[in-house]
Amino acid sequence: MNKSEDLLENARTGNRRSLSKLLTLVEEGHNSPVQHGSGSSLGITGPPGVGKSSLIGKMIDVWVERGESVAVLAVDPSSPRSGGALLGDRMRMVNADSSDLVFIRSLATRNHPGGLMDCLTPMVDILSECGWKNIIIETVGAGQSEIRVVAFADRILLVDGPDRGDIIQAEKAGIMELADLIVINKSDLPEAERAAKAVKSALSVGEGDTTPDVLMVSAHSGQGVEDLVNQLETVITSTDRERLRVRERLISAWDSTLLNSTKLDTTLQALEKGSITLQEAVDKIREEG
Repeated sequence: MNKSEDLLENARTGNRRSLSKLLTLVEEGHNSPVQHGSGSSLGITGPPGVGKSSLIGKMIDVWVERGESVAVLAVDPSSPRSGGALLGDRMRMVNADSSDLVFIRSLATRNHPGGLMDCLTPMVDILSECGWKNIIIETVGAGQSEIRVVAFADRILLVDGPDRGDIIQAEKAGIMELADLIVINKSDLPEAERAAKAVKSALSVGEGDTTPDVLMVSAHSGQGVEDLVNQLETVITSTDRERLRVRERLISAWDSTLLNSTKLDTTLQALEKGSITLQEAVDKIREEG
């Protein structure tokens, strides 16, 4: 067996060190030993500061109490200079990470377009192959990454909060159209009910075959978290949202093809010098594929 296959065999037996090493290889661009994976994941997204990581910690508590395993791929913003990440999400889930039933892996975006990397899909497949039942992808929660998570997750949970003045900005970003379930965190705050009503009102004027439910939870007290976990088990993705997800997956695949092109550097140099036009640069990259 080659190195990755050997690591996979060990990871299947519960060896966390082997699992971590295998995920690192995949993150660095090596092929996954799981060729026909069918792993299922939950994407959790939303604006910064609404308590996504704290809520995930409470959700993990519910799953662990039920004896279910949980793996979290927490995507953190990268420094544009060093490419490193602060890994703040992992700090906020440190208590949850102490259980044998929990595996948390922090990933740097490495300034990838959309804030998410194409290695996420094989990572999910590997985690599923190694027996992890609940697999979560948490996004950096800003800009296009809120949308792009649909390219990698089968179900989408949108988290928002009552203490933001621009709560309906999420609709303008398009993420409401893609969410399977929406939660208003910090339900113990005075404006929570108003925020939930605002989201429901925005959803009511949208188009589509179904609209996602809106729940109120509190990651601080744990109120409503168990009901949220229960509802996630029965949520069904609509036909309209699946079509939008396929579109995002195609865009993500093109981004990956562009970034991995052997002609990328020379094409960028030619663009800098003005020796080719932008359309000629696009055609040059497309010819390679």
